[in-house]
Amino acid sequence: MIIVIVGPTGVGKTKLSIELAKQYHAEIINADSMQVYKELNIGTAKITEIEKENIPHHLFDICEVEDPYTVYDYQKDCRSVLDHLLTQNKNVIIVGGTGLYIKAALYNYKFKEEPELSTYDHLSNQQLVDQIKSYQIKPSAHINNRKRLIRELNKLENHLTTEKKGDQPLYDFHIIGLTTDRENLYNIINDRVDNMIKNGLLTEVKTFYDRNIYPKSIQTGIGYKELYPYFRNEISLEEAIARIKKNSRHYAKRQYTFFNHQLPVKWFETNYQNFTETIAEIITYLENSKKEIPD
Repeated sequence: MIIVIVGPTGVGKTKLSIELAKQYHAEIINADSMQVYKELNIGTAKITEIEKENIPHHLFDICEVEDPYTVYDYQKDCRSVLDHLLTQNKNVIIVGGTGLYIKAALYNYKFKEEPELSTYDHLSNQQLVDQIKSYQIKPSAHINNRKRLIRELNKLENHLTTEKKGDQPLYDFHIIGLTTDRENLYNIINDRVDNMIKNGLLTEVKTFYDRNIYPKSIQTGIGYKELYPYFRNEISLEEAIARIKKNSRHYAKRQYTFFNHQLPVKWFETNYQNFTETIAEIITYLENSKKEIPD
């Protein structure tokens, strides 16, 4: 059985994944685009070793912050882990808020086959930047991020794009969504950001800033990109925190939009006063759904 747990940021997906993994003796696969990176812990609310409760977790901390990691990479990695677990008759829980990762892994979301890529050893970083600019676009990577520049130029020169054909699922799965009303969600997000600051988010981000690195993971990661202007003395800490909260709220809206339009989600209202009731309700739904599947 494959259970997918989705929902906006901060709604309780991690806690539910642990409880369902214990119920179904399942292993857990990450579907959060930021939690694949090592060292990004506080800002991504990454599960701790204690919180894992000895349950096997996959696709967490699998690449360096500077390394490019794409939907295509995740598709290959997730299917590899998923197929391996299924051949062992293991139940699997996929949990995360990155809807595109989930869709790419579970549906026939196709990419054009990539040709052999150039390493551009004959070009300097500045020349790579100039070549990218010749396509009338601004490089998405910093000039010091050679790996990213090489990948970007290869995509431009080889016209690498996604095909994204079809919406046919490749596996049987149940998609569970956790939700709550907007006001409560926004309060949860705001409190979560405040706790991240208390728990050392500034120190975590400062380590990357001091190393003078600005990879895509930092450029796009909420909780990271907002603090770089603060370290450059361009904005106050209060403004940086306000931006993190605002961007987190906007991201939650985009998550709902994707889940509602792209995935067949069965939504459950989270009972924060008695989470065991939410768990019981979801288990009842899953058990009834299993009975409906013919042998």
